[in-house]
Amino acid sequence: MLDQSSLRRRLEVATEAATYAGEIALKYFQTDVEVERKSDDSPVTIADRTVEDLLVKSLSAAFPEDGILGEEHGEKPGTSGCRWLLDPIDGTQSFVRGVPLFGVMVALVADDEEVLLGVVHMPALRETVSAARGEGCFCNGARTRVSSVATLAESCVLFTEFPVDESQLAAFERVRSLVRVVRGWGDCYGHMLVATGRADVMLDPILSDWDSAPLSPIVEEAGGTFTDWSGRRTAFGKSGVSTNGHLRDELFRSLNGLS
Repeated sequence: MLDQSSLRRRLEVATEAATYAGEIALKYFQTDVEVERKSDDSPVTIADRTVEDLLVKSLSAAFPEDGILGEEHGEKPGTSGCRWLLDPIDGTQSFVRGVPLFGVMVALVADDEEVLLGVVHMPALRETVSAARGEGCFCNGARTRVSSVATLAESCVLFTEFPVDESQLAAFERVRSLVRVVRGWGDCYGHMLVATGRADVMLDPILSDWDSAPLSPIVEEAGGTFTDWSGRRTAFGKSGVSTNGHLRDELFRSLNGLS
């Protein structure tokens, strides 16, 4: 496990790399960039690949013994016991439509699968949220916290995709009937809004590891909870639920039909 000094150094480098990579992404934003389709039918552009290349180059130069796994270019093995996970443009659907709710995501994971740090940079919004274990969560350099909303009846709940199966749809409808505000401010930005106290719950039915890994330390260091849809604390559950902590129990009672 890294000591706190080494962890802070990696967080600093990751934040700088994500911020610079975001500037490169903006050069392609709202330019009618060509969209290709991957084998799973998800979109990808030259911006995704260019940004990931830059992240790999920056992190490899600073920490050559760390492994790296990126969404677009696969894995580079390492020997340090740490591995970087990269999502060069989370929210590509937004990116290709000229919507500014996309982010550059970076996480550092230890061999035991504990996520040590996370960075999400929103280039078009000029917002960067970052956290390392034991160091707190920061938005543009200022300490940030989750909201104090204590009941679903007063809450703002966000979602990315419409629930993907009947059970999730039923759970979503139960929650929607109880809350004050429901909005689709999705992808990584929804989780950032929870971590910065501007929303209270974020529901994500489908996540890849490079999507979810950065979110775990960010939301938790801001005082919230990050779990999968079953309520299990994990960054690798293929789904994600961020809460401000106060709403976790009531939310999962509703999701499970117990309220």
